[in-house]
Amino acid sequence: MISKLIDSIRKKEAPIAVGLDPMLSYVPSWITEKAIAEHGETFEAAGSAILEFNKAIIDSVCDLVPAVKPQIAMYEQFGIPGLKAFTETVSYCREKGLFVIGDVKRGDIGSTSEAYASAHIGKVKIGNTALPVFDEDFCTVNPYLGSDGIKPFIEACNECDKGIFVLVKTSNPSSGEFQDRVLHDEDSTLYESVGFKVNEWASLSMDGRYSNIGAVVGATYPKMGEILRRIMPKSYILVPGYGAQGGTGKDLAPFFDRDGLGAIVNSSRGIIAAYKKEKYAKFGDKAFADASRAAVLDMKEDIRVNVFK
Repeated sequence: MISKLIDSIRKKEAPIAVGLDPMLSYVPSWITEKAIAEHGETFEAAGSAILEFNKAIIDSVCDLVPAVKPQIAMYEQFGIPGLKAFTETVSYCREKGLFVIGDVKRGDIGSTSEAYASAHIGKVKIGNTALPVFDEDFCTVNPYLGSDGIKPFIEACNECDKGIFVLVKTSNPSSGEFQDRVLHDEDSTLYESVGFKVNEWASLSMDGRYSNIGAVVGATYPKMGEILRRIMPKSYILVPGYGAQGGTGKDLAPFFDRDGLGAIVNSSRGIIAAYKKEKYAKFGDKAFADASRAAVLDMKEDIRVNVFK
């Protein structure tokens, strides 16, 4: 799967994933009001509003970027209608030729981990028929429970030609409370230890030069990104934290290999809520999707200037 994503990154000259994390506060009021008029003040209205919002953004950026990253929590908060919107968003992205990275951060052991893997990147067998469920191309995975939690996902990657991104060094400010702790018996940090393990797992699902087993490393920690790029040479790095969380184009170079491959950068509210920013206010809420497109073009140029100079 990773080789297919790389082909699309090269074709569109954009190592970019758009984070589809639609809080209702990001959705223009005219969309929400229309949904409430049809469904009442219900979860169905919320699901309908975020789906319409997503589709407009997808239509606006699908020719510019290779991938999207919907965060499932933003859909789960609206119950079953929200999960329906998630499923329909994934399907719509596939129709538009986009790769889908399900930001689900699953991680457990045994049959529970197998069930998570089956739901997101594998298949569930009913009778004699194996069916995909959410059917993302990639998903994010929490490694805290060790290899027991990762093995079912690696098996699903190999059986269904899918991929995962394992949390290694996350972009949030408090990530260092645990991830930066020094392991005295190894003389390395916890995040480095996880990186070494990801490098081991990577060899179990190679797809050309890179592995289907990638890693999540936040743009807000470029020096650590440089360390992890060396530790995990076979793993593609999903880089969140660009834009609204403080990461800039100048922070990104360490995550990439010298030929410009090796990483894909995510921006969520900086793109989907661009119309709320002063820079793109001229578009207004009626043309929110055009503002998102402009934000993608600016991000693409920022990466070009700072990474591919």
